[in-house]
Amino acid sequence: MIKPKLLLSTLIISGLLAACSEQGDKSGATQESDSPTAIEQTSQQDGNTLLAEWSGSYQGVPAFDKVKLEDLKPALEAGMQQSLAEIDAITNNPEPANFENTIVAMERGGKILDRIFTYWGIWSSNVSTPEFREIQKEMAPKLAAFRSKINQNTQLFERIKAVYESEEFKSLSADKQRLVELTYDGFARNGATLSGEPKDRYAAINQKLAELHPQFANNVLADEENYVLYLTKEQLGGLPESIVNAAASAAKSRGKDDMYAITNTRSSMSPFLSYSTERELRKKVWETYYNRGDNGDEYDNNAIIAEILKLRHERVQLLGFDNYAQWRLADRMAKNPENAMNLMKSVWPAAIARVKEEVADMQQIADNEGLNDKIKPWDYRYYAEKVRLSKYALDSDEVKQYLQLDKLREAMFYVAGRLFNFKFTPVKEGSVPVFHPDVKVWEVTDLTSGEHIGLWYLDPFARQGKRSGAWATSYRSHTTFDGKTNVLSSNNSNFVKGQEGEPTLISWDDAETYFHEFGHALHSLSSKVAYPGLNGGVRDYTEFQSQLLENWLLTDEVINNYLVHHKTGEPIPKDLIDKIKAASTFNSGFSTTEYLASALVDMMYHTTDPKDMDADKFERDALASLNMPEEIVMRHRSTHFGHIFSGEGYSAGYYGYLWAEVLTADAAEYFANSEGGFYDKEIAEKLVKHLFSVRNSIDPADAYRAFRGQDANVDALMRARGFPVENKQ
Repeated sequence: MIKPKLLLSTLIISGLLAACSEQGDKSGATQESDSPTAIEQTSQQDGNTLLAEWSGSYQGVPAFDKVKLEDLKPALEAGMQQSLAEIDAITNNPEPANFENTIVAMERGGKILDRIFTYWGIWSSNVSTPEFREIQKEMAPKLAAFRSKINQNTQLFERIKAVYESEEFKSLSADKQRLVELTYDGFARNGATLSGEPKDRYAAINQKLAELHPQFANNVLADEENYVLYLTKEQLGGLPESIVNAAASAAKSRGKDDMYAITNTRSSMSPFLSYSTERELRKKVWETYYNRGDNGDEYDNNAIIAEILKLRHERVQLLGFDNYAQWRLADRMAKNPENAMNLMKSVWPAAIARVKEEVADMQQIADNEGLNDKIKPWDYRYYAEKVRLSKYALDSDEVKQYLQLDKLREAMFYVAGRLFNFKFTPVKEGSVPVFHPDVKVWEVTDLTSGEHIGLWYLDPFARQGKRSGAWATSYRSHTTFDGKTNVLSSNNSNFVKGQEGEPTLISWDDAETYFHEFGHALHSLSSKVAYPGLNGGVRDYTEFQSQLLENWLLTDEVINNYLVHHKTGEPIPKDLIDKIKAASTFNSGFSTTEYLASALVDMMYHTTDPKDMDADKFERDALASLNMPEEIVMRHRSTHFGHIFSGEGYSAGYYGYLWAEVLTADAAEYFANSEGGFYDKEIAEKLVKHLFSVRNSIDPADAYRAFRGQDANVDALMRARGFPVENKQ
């Protein structure tokens, strides 16, 4: 199952400015300092907590309970000033450039901004307010200008280049060489080689994009907040008790005690479309969700998309690239747009062929029930559930009764213990500050030695001001180059909270998402790298580790111990598990096609000259050229495709989920066919050693070969999705 993720900040500058991503990587780890900077000393006097070093146990933790939004602007300005002073210290060093006085010095920089951006990420994603959005709008171009000052600092780049081309470089260890290479490429690919007018224009484009990306995201959030469908009891036809209870809870939290709320998020929309017998209401919920950012009002994103694409295209042309996708993929596993498109197009025909079969099965049931109409997009989930029940006697709501959020969390901890030797222990309430009462915190230790590894924060529930979707992030990453720092990792979801005193029940897809995002957290917690700049990742690879973890949801150990009925406590029956496994590839046409359509259109956007771009028309024409089934839409229509338009983390890179899933399917077969199955001790040790702990300190292709002993190919993916595998003999 493809799980979306959303990048919040897109430019990583070797530890000087940490990017907070839905995937969960930060380039700069916050280090403890023996002597606070002048700015940190000032913060102690003026009370600006955002500038202060983190204090308390666990090497210090974010002061979520003390920070004030009004301090954000002055903190950012002070943090940028401090970082530029650190750069000046590096460039003014009279000694010849070497690894220690240039690359390592850069890795030590940006501590204050690192901390500030942890708070920025929370205000942006978890507890957004109109007041924050105004500050974000004002500060985004200033931050872009700051980034350009660093990226286009000729003296700094010359020192980096000198290290990159030095004899010293050849004698460095492999991880240090990779750090130098990543630093050099990061600058070279972001305008450091430019001069004169092109250099100025490059900086101006970045500044404008910094304004447009959050504007796009905030428009989507506005539509999610502004559109809520309130239902009466008479309009609840077909909805299972768990969905009715969740809708009642959502309405109550909005002051509508006697009504039921369907919010404009996927976690609310999808189950409603699956069960509601009210076709007109299904259509209304579907249209509201898929028209986010496309309503012709002040929050419409079409013009913003066109401007973003034009600016990106112009910017990469300054660097000598034909199109944005060429630039984006040059340092990724795919290497170029052609390779990415070839992979997607190798899967696309099987996906849309399966959709045709799925629609035929649904249409037969709809005809028998007297629909007198063709299956429409708002009917797909509804009749798919009927087909699932007919073909496999599998009722998704029956499965849901065994999927309690708290028990699934315990299952994830169990898997982490078996594979990673991690133990999760809840911290004493109040001992670690949190930004919302829903957030809980666990200490992570080594099961054998008791060594402290880090903290894990969990923010599981949907609420106003929180962006939709599910994501992982890290407030602090593991490093050892200046003393060992522990990890502060976080998972964030949008599950609809159960009624007071009742457990939160989630769907099977949501349970997979839960495991998926926890995989990102484990990736962060497993890190053994020395330098902050090696804690990042290659975008079309970093989803692999998290996708892989989804496979443990269906292991016997999890099934028998954690999938228990929320009322009786009885384990999920074997016959129900057999039905789940038998139906594991059911609806794979829908899930693959809605994802691939988004990934293909993303690549088409970024390989096309955007002159005279009309996003609505481009989307329609692109899908028509792909023979997109009319019963399905893109998983993320252009106007709310935050992965590619609210930042640049996934732009021309949404294909990466599929690229990573090729590795996922191959690795899953490796476990499944081993003597110990998914808990095979030897393979688990190789998994942690070669794929999790190394982060970005080694080329991903080399890392996978070290784990698997061979490269992966697409056949395992096709088998996993139940598609025919081409006979190559």
